[in-house]
Amino acid sequence: MKYYTETKSSSALTRKTLALVLAGGEGSRLKELTRWRAKPAVPFGGKYRIVDFVLSNCVNSGIHKIGVLTQYKSHSLIRHIQRAWSFMRYEIGEFVEILPAQQRIDKDWYKGTADALYQNLDIMRRHSPEYVLVLGGDHIYSMDYSKMLMEHANSGADVTIGCIEVPREEAKGFGVMSIDENLRITKFSEKPSNPEPMPGKPDMALASMGIYIFSTEFLYQKLIEDSDNPNSSRDFGKDIIPSVIDDQYVRAYPFVDHNEEPLYWRDVGTVESFWKANLDLCTVEPELNLYDRDWPIWTYQAQYPPAKFVFDDEGRRGEAIDSMVSGGCIISGARIKRSVISTGCHIHSYSLIKDSVLLPRVEVGRNCRIQNAVIDKGTIIPPGTIIGEDPVADAERFYLEPESGIVLVTPDMFGQRLHVVR
Repeated sequence: MKYYTETKSSSALTRKTLALVLAGGEGSRLKELTRWRAKPAVPFGGKYRIVDFVLSNCVNSGIHKIGVLTQYKSHSLIRHIQRAWSFMRYEIGEFVEILPAQQRIDKDWYKGTADALYQNLDIMRRHSPEYVLVLGGDHIYSMDYSKMLMEHANSGADVTIGCIEVPREEAKGFGVMSIDENLRITKFSEKPSNPEPMPGKPDMALASMGIYIFSTEFLYQKLIEDSDNPNSSRDFGKDIIPSVIDDQYVRAYPFVDHNEEPLYWRDVGTVESFWKANLDLCTVEPELNLYDRDWPIWTYQAQYPPAKFVFDDEGRRGEAIDSMVSGGCIISGARIKRSVISTGCHIHSYSLIKDSVLLPRVEVGRNCRIQNAVIDKGTIIPPGTIIGEDPVADAERFYLEPESGIVLVTPDMFGQRLHVVR
């Protein structure tokens, strides 16, 4: 077996494409997880950040011209991109550029997804792309964008939108579309209260993945028109896409496998969905395969030693079952079940971690029991703490997701002031 990873080479089509990742959203539905960081910078899967998945998709698809548009509490996101993605070589047309809100036009911040691109029109023109690939920076999936790009170019569409089947109840949080037999989009509604069902599938709706491919001159024209419209909210899903459905060729690209079955894609916008997507990785054969050497997820890796499991006494045995344990972790006489333990965690003796997600550098004291929880980065759990067994007690101390009962714990909730503003 070879000792290196080979990704897809750039083609004439991907070399003409500029990818722009929208990574400036507040991510307020993740509650305290985004109090001090942008949503794309939230750690995920033990050793990654959420943004690593979309950036890895670009690189693995042969798209090496990438801009990341940042705004909300972007320091940790910018720092991560600088550390993890500096291997690109600008001399040969490869780059990951950070495009923060700079008040370039009228001294305003980015007012919406469309405005974010409009404020960077001069930068887009400088790269002279034929196609612009617009991506959300906060979803978990593996996708070869070059296939979607090929279909866009061959179809002659003005816009191609990536889409996936979701339950109708979940579709209320997405853009929902209707298509004809030729995949032409005939209707598009942003976050409808009553999503239109798919033909023959009354419980499902066709939702936008937040992935758009534009033919460049068409995009420039629509961004300028949108900026000149005083009634626009400056958003792709609310304004630009609905405005072009009737008069332009807007095409859907279903994200499906060779059997026409939907592939893995998750919007990790809530504490529950974030928790679920992490635990998905612990199944025997997860739908998202992090071990595919032909489609690696790239990230910054600190120089940690391997994970260590110590003690083998009855009741004090360091072990992990159906779990992912990252480098630098010490499982010291503790038991881990169906959990993701991120880099640099230390779990002390006689503790049980079950169905939980621990972000980097969490320390759990002795005799703790934690289940159905997300523990934020750097939290120190005092000895004897019980989390996830008593909803009333959890709600008094931590954040309790109302419907699922998932508990979110941060350092501040224990009075550990990692972020001091005054």
